Parts: sequence; C-alpha cells; structure tokens
Amino acid sequence: MSSPQTPDARTRLDKWLWAARFYKTRSLAADAVEQGRVEVNGDRAKRAKAIAPGDTVRIRQPPFETVCVVRAISDRRGPASEAAKLYEETDASRAARAALAAQLRAAPPPDYETGRPSKKDRRDIERWERRRRDE
Repeated sequence: MSSPQTPDARTRLDKWLWAARFYKTRSLAADAVEQGRVEVNGDRAKRAKAIAPGDTVRIRQPPFETVCVVRAISDRRGPASEAAKLYEETDASRAARAALAAQLRAAPPPDYETGRPSKKDRRDIERWERRRRDE
C-alpha cells in the first residue's frame, strides 16, 4: 500500500477501484468508469483520473449505489481487511443500500411454476431485468 501520509499520494481511479475491491479486475473497473457509473467529487471521471485521500467517489453497481470517501491510496490489491481501510462509506449511502436490499428481499420472485416461459414471457422477464440492471 502506498503511504497515505504523503500529501501528494495519488493513483489512477481504475487502479484504486480494483485495489479497494469494488471490481474484480482492473478492466471491469475501467469499463464501469467509461460507462459513466463512477463519479469523483460529483463529476463524471475518466479511468486515469488521479484520486487522492479526501475525494468523494460515487459507484453505481445496479441496483446498488455506494458513496464513499477515499481514506488511503493503494496501487495493489490486497486482502479484504486492507481494502476496507482504503475508503469510508457515508452513513446515507449505507442506509440507502440496506433499505434497497430489504426491498429486493421482500419483492416476490418471478412466477416460473407454470413451466417453461413462453417467448413473450421470456421477453417480458428480460425487459424487467434490463430495467432493474440499468437503474
């Protein structure tokens, strides 16, 4: 882990997202940034944007959204216990994610008990899943 004490500690956004374990690979992190699912300090960012401790990062991984403050910088991916020290999730973000998770758990599952879905049913299911994923 890079030294978080140095005031000029900075790293690329995609590398930090990967090191903080928001994405499994750097290419997935870079793709999410390119698709506009990651904002830094309220602005849409590019994958090479240099981030520093104190920056606010909003990450949308549909259907969830996480808002966190960068606490430390790391160029390498370590264990989850170290990754958790790289950021601090805001209280509002934590509450919103918990509420959405409870809402999704309470939602009834799609009705598949009548057998194999027809072509129309399958298209309806795919349309519903696409809407949920893009939100």
